[in-house]
Amino acid sequence: MFQRLATLLAAFLCLGLPVATAQEKAITLYAAPALAESGLPNYLLPRFSLKTGIGIRPADTPDAADVALLPAPQQGVPALRRRADGALFGVALGPSGADTAAGARAEQFADWLLSDIGQRTVAAFAPGETALFEGAAGRTATQEEAVFEGDAVLGKALSLRHCGRCHVVAPENRMKGLGSTPSFAALKALRDWQHRFQVFHVLNPHPAFTQIAEVSPPFDPMRPSPIAPMELTQGEVDAILAFVSGIAPADLGAPVLSR
Repeated sequence: MFQRLATLLAAFLCLGLPVATAQEKAITLYAAPALAESGLPNYLLPRFSLKTGIGIRPADTPDAADVALLPAPQQGVPALRRRADGALFGVALGPSGADTAAGARAEQFADWLLSDIGQRTVAAFAPGETALFEGAAGRTATQEEAVFEGDAVLGKALSLRHCGRCHVVAPENRMKGLGSTPSFAALKALRDWQHRFQVFHVLNPHPAFTQIAEVSPPFDPMRPSPIAPMELTQGEVDAILAFVSGIAPADLGAPVLSR
């Protein structure tokens, strides 16, 4: 019996018929000319692909890319700074959308680049033994944190009512969040927390059940919200941002180092 199975498998291989085919995982990336000419993308991308198994192909324009590295802070979340002149470059997600497979992989690249390991990888790029860039995740041109004008008291109430279904928002619901979902304090410890909270409604899984008045498209009638929808106005989002800005970041400990 075993010999017969081995013979059949050999026949399939000889005929060139695949036993199993994995779908290619890839995204496209556009890098601003200043970055492309420096060689930094060619240094970063293999390291990201090695860690995640996601391939990256170049794109000719930002509009045609799943993710782009562009001058900041006008475009994207600040991610790296050129040492020679202090010029900032940001990472921006393309038009594919976070609810698509390519969009989710692009978001994974952005998260990696903004993480401690991504920032250290940027700083380690040193052609000719000279480091050209440094990590700049979460920075702005003036190094000033944004001030949010919303009602923080209202923001806390809204966060507990809506976000508290999954996240630990404050001591009042510390035993009610989902264990797999980060607390607000943990999110606040991330360098790009402002960006995450400002655009949370387009980051998975929120688009499936979140509606921001005059911002979000209506739910697809064929794909209604799987839970009671979270419906907010832009003013209420500002209130949540004001509340979160006053939260003390969680102490997540030192980054894990490997040799």
